Amino acid sequence: MQTSRRALLSLFPAATLLAVAQPLQAWAGSPPAGTAADAAADHAVLLGNVVAMFAGTADSNARPEVGAKLAAIDATARARLTALDRAGQGELFRGVPLGTSDTNLTTSFQYLYEIALATRTPGTTASGLRDNVAVQTRVVDGLVRLYDDYYGTQSKGYYGNWFTWEIGISSHVSKILVLLKDRLAQYRPGLTAAYVASMDAYLRNGKDGDVDLDSRFHTGANLADITTNRILQGAVLDDGARIGKAIADQLTVFATVAPYPPRHGVTDGFYADGSFIQHASVAYTGSYGTGLLTRVVQTLKILDGTSYAQDIDGLVDTVRTWVVDGFAPLIFEGWMMDMVKGRAVSRTATGYDSVAAVVEAVVDLSSCASGSDATALKGYVKYLERTSKAVLDPKSFVSPVSIARYAALLADASVPAKDLNPAERNVAFNAMDRTVHRRPGYAFALARSSTRISKYEYMSGENLMPWFQGDGAHHLYLRGQDQTQVFGVDHYTAVSPYRLAGVTAPVENRRTIPELYGTLWYDNPGRGFTSSSESQNTYVYFPRGTNTFSGGASLGAYGAAGLVQADDAAYAAKQAGTLPDDFVVYRNAEATKSWFMFDDEIVVLAAGVGDPAGRPVTTTVDSRIAAPSDAVTLTGELRTGRAWSGPGTAPLAWLRYANRDQGTAVGYVFLDAQHPTVALETVTRSRRLVRASNPDTMVSKQVFSVSVDQAAGARPTSMAYALVPHATETALTSYARGPVTVLANTPRIQAVQHAGLRMVAANVFAPGTHHAGRLSADGPASVILQEAPDGTIRVAVSDPTMERDAVSVTVRGRRMKAVSVDDGVRVGRVRGGTRLDITTRHAHGRSFTATLL
Repeated sequence: MQTSRRALLSLFPAATLLAVAQPLQAWAGSPPAGTAADAAADHAVLLGNVVAMFAGTADSNARPEVGAKLAAIDATARARLTALDRAGQGELFRGVPLGTSDTNLTTSFQYLYEIALATRTPGTTASGLRDNVAVQTRVVDGLVRLYDDYYGTQSKGYYGNWFTWEIGISSHVSKILVLLKDRLAQYRPGLTAAYVASMDAYLRNGKDGDVDLDSRFHTGANLADITTNRILQGAVLDDGARIGKAIADQLTVFATVAPYPPRHGVTDGFYADGSFIQHASVAYTGSYGTGLLTRVVQTLKILDGTSYAQDIDGLVDTVRTWVVDGFAPLIFEGWMMDMVKGRAVSRTATGYDSVAAVVEAVVDLSSCASGSDATALKGYVKYLERTSKAVLDPKSFVSPVSIARYAALLADASVPAKDLNPAERNVAFNAMDRTVHRRPGYAFALARSSTRISKYEYMSGENLMPWFQGDGAHHLYLRGQDQTQVFGVDHYTAVSPYRLAGVTAPVENRRTIPELYGTLWYDNPGRGFTSSSESQNTYVYFPRGTNTFSGGASLGAYGAAGLVQADDAAYAAKQAGTLPDDFVVYRNAEATKSWFMFDDEIVVLAAGVGDPAGRPVTTTVDSRIAAPSDAVTLTGELRTGRAWSGPGTAPLAWLRYANRDQGTAVGYVFLDAQHPTVALETVTRSRRLVRASNPDTMVSKQVFSVSVDQAAGARPTSMAYALVPHATETALTSYARGPVTVLANTPRIQAVQHAGLRMVAANVFAPGTHHAGRLSADGPASVILQEAPDGTIRVAVSDPTMERDAVSVTVRGRRMKAVSVDDGVRVGRVRGGTRLDITTRHAHGRSFTATLL
């Protein structure tokens, strides 16, 4: 986030900083028990752990697998020293001008850290940098210059991005203070205290130079970063109270978010269903969540062997649960799913890169776990290494120690490679409006939004065209393919933002934030719009929807999800007259949608699809990309039984997309009478189209799309189709005889029956009682029923609005009794069937199940 709160700049004059840099023993938290000598010994161990984590140890660095990392550390430091030698006026490093760019100031501190790191890294002695006092002195001199000219004087600081001042710079400086603690004490004895005092003063969103747990800035992964920095600062100052307070603050991040009400008003963090949220409403497991995972595992390593470790007892099991329920469902063959990466989807780093950070954390976590838990985590690391379509480069790991552990783990024949996911899994991440449906050959990932969860995230010139990413957009990941060829930044570059898979969008041309306002945000301080204001967040950076129905039920490995598509918060506020006249908003199209997820197919129903404003509307069944040279074939059959003749608009019964070079295929079965439009074209665009700071790299892709188009002024319509991963033409032809039957498809209820699975699933959107097959449900609700051959019936029910106190469902037919039920479910017999009354108050969208006989 950016900030322009220049009025705060003079609050902490530099001359007062050293005076307040004494250990703050009055802070909450407790130092280690025992004597001062015990505390000093604790801090020495802690500091040693930090150095070992970033620089490695003599043992870890002696392993040949660590050699590439050591060479990279050395080469980077030498490049930074060359840039230091060649710096011009107004620079500390060549090509990094200072004074107007907070990014360049952060980069300068980063370069100093990279030099300092090489001087403390065992195994680099031959290079001449290890323990090189002259080089360390140059780093200290650089710290002095940056402090005196650009950082220490508070009136010159806090321009640009708030993150720079509260987290970014502090992260680099805190590590330098640890790495060069002895050199600083000998050469510049007051500099450490001065820097810590400045870092305290730059916590403008905190309280009295410390963390404020009620601040919207000090939450989730951001809070973990801040508190980790403060642990290191406390150690170099020999300040046990500071360390204790930082640990206590960080522990709040690791508690499962309890939303009724959230502690300190904070909704950021992990939820009971495995969801992770950052920025109050953004589904963010794959970026901020990964950062939080890294930080917590680093905390375990930093505190190991100290008396502070007792404060984090039980944390290993908590983090293991995050990995099993939060991360594993979102990783498919080594790729982090795009729908949980916020604005990071527009960056050039791949989903494989994101998983490398997870792997490092799991490697280290496995060394802290024991018994079957440790074996399972190690087995998962091996599984990811073997199934990923990109070679995992451990050189990207932060710690040389982690590389050594990773190498030893892979070489351990006693640990079998095994996924943490069962082969078949359906996960309703309803707390963050996401659904994942996994089968051995594919993973289906669905992104939704609501009054609770943002439609998308745009910020800082990243993810410039995100408008429909939370409107039922899906990613269908197929076994065996290199995901960089079909998803990631190139997918968002090549595919039109109005034609993302699964999306219903009006046909119009929207403008990006920089195009609209000439800046990276809407600047209107008089109306409360500064770059990191709550108004900016609410209406520009990550607007939520205006619909409450978004969610669904899971029954074992099967799932149902529903969404009432609606306008975002900005459009609603503009209609209410609460936004400035020059603030631009866009109206959405309307649709009510359901996704019913089975074994071989995902059935999609849509009703009330149209536009009250009369614009043309496009519903994209799917969009996929391929390399220009890939052999892509399209085959299909018309509803008349004749063969389809090629791209265009036609009354299709089914369509098959196949990429021979990727070895993948997807089928599309149209369950009602539609005239889909099929297109296959080569598109060339720059990656800068989706992120202002991306290299101007041109991307050429074959773009396939199949859509249902509605003309301007057309009446709302409905549609029903199925996505069939890895489909053969024979399998697609068989859908004319089943197994899927559409029972209802209206804006009030959508339901299907799967004969092969003996299953009925329904989403009820409207109040009142609605019927589908053997089911009757009072809405809003999501319900799945499956009958076993022996007559046993299992039922799952959820409240996708998260607003109801209770939901009632009736299974019509013979009267049954309960075999097992979840807490909150009551079973009773009624005329014509069996009634389930489910207490859904404060269930946060989770599914309740019952087994009847």
